Amino acid sequence: MSTTICQVMGFLVSSLGVGGSIMATAMDTWSTQDLYDNPVTAVFQYQGLWRSCVRQSSGFTECRPYFTILGLPAMFQAVRALMIVGIVLGLLGLFVCIFALKCIRIGSMEDTAKANMTLTSGIMFIVAGLCAITGVSVFANMLVTNFWMSTTNMYQGMQNVQNRYTFGSALFVGWVAGGLALVGGIMMCLACKGLVPEESRYKAVSYNASGRNISYRTGPYKGGSGYEADPRTRKGVGYEETPRSEDGRRPYPSKYDYV
Repeated sequence: MSTTICQVMGFLVSSLGVGGSIMATAMDTWSTQDLYDNPVTAVFQYQGLWRSCVRQSSGFTECRPYFTILGLPAMFQAVRALMIVGIVLGLLGLFVCIFALKCIRIGSMEDTAKANMTLTSGIMFIVAGLCAITGVSVFANMLVTNFWMSTTNMYQGMQNVQNRYTFGSALFVGWVAGGLALVGGIMMCLACKGLVPEESRYKAVSYNASGRNISYRTGPYKGGSGYEADPRTRKGVGYEETPRSEDGRRPYPSKYDYV
């Protein structure tokens, strides 16, 4: 029962994590304009992975997608790739996990197959969570670097007005989603251990002798010469013992023996 609960909870938590990763990737508020010491407050700018938007004080919002790929920074494109890979792995993990649930029976699927599928989906969720956390962290590092560079230039008098960007809500959604996917993957891996049947964990190994079983038999005991084998065992296949007389001697051949 505990294995089923752990598996179902891992599936639900991982589903929330994958859904949060999709939501964070589609959001436009990865970076928002810092309004501190900014004299221009009539226009508010924010940017996402796919487009940048401007919102005016009148409530009008205009968004413009990025029409270039090669013109974007390399780290920006790496963040895109990490989020897409995490989403694809998460969706594949959900698809595999549905068939691996212990409460769902599909044909004559054995528990060993379900355990392998559970482990596979758990690994996929863990990798998807790590991709989401890494992508969001890289973007956050870019924001911190640009923020302090803009602040330094502004206080040195190089530019009077400098737009600085800070963390947006999409970053926090991505961090939480990556953590949920990671925790769900760990729960699925733990549930895999309980799905393995007991008889398949410890398998007895039987060893058989490679050669033929040879039995040894000793001959009759004689006081003078010790153990001697039966003389019939030393003769050939076609050997036949000639009859003996009552006193133990062989009779002389007669003329009828040569006919």
